[in-house]
Amino acid sequence: MISAKVLLQLLGGTKSSRALRRWVNLWPPLLGMGIRIQRIAPDMKAVDVEMKLRWWNANYVGTQFGGSLFAMTDPFYMLMLMANLGCDYIVWDKAATIRYKKPGRGTVRAEFRLSASQIDDIREKLKTLPKYEPVFSVEVKDQAGVVVAEVEKLLHVRKTQAPDSPGK
Repeated sequence: MISAKVLLQLLGGTKSSRALRRWVNLWPPLLGMGIRIQRIAPDMKAVDVEMKLRWWNANYVGTQFGGSLFAMTDPFYMLMLMANLGCDYIVWDKAATIRYKKPGRGTVRAEFRLSASQIDDIREKLKTLPKYEPVFSVEVKDQAGVVVAEVEKLLHVRKTQAPDSPGK
């Protein structure tokens, strides 16, 4: 099993958003659906993703396949939190919901944003709680800016456990 820390290093590390973008764009699950990261902010607090409608990601009526719409929103909040919280925290995707609003008929985009206050809030809550499960929302929009789908991501965050000291 590959740890989250190792995965981030394999995908370019947290120090280079450019390298991370390059490697995630080549990651077979996303590459195969035509999902492309257009931009990752150097501080990993903003990620912009797009997916063009192609024959291999269309459903039986010729619009964006729902699974591809969902996949384009899947890993990003987890990766963003991992990069911003650091190795003292464990971050997992726990649950997600998607609400389809309108058929996606062309290129669709999603913008992921993480604020400093959200990160501070997580750190603050974990000073007194054993775990915290924040919810993040993202909209998938078409070329005209019309919402095609709304996605809510529930993440599980906790501090890593310090190893027992030898004298205990």
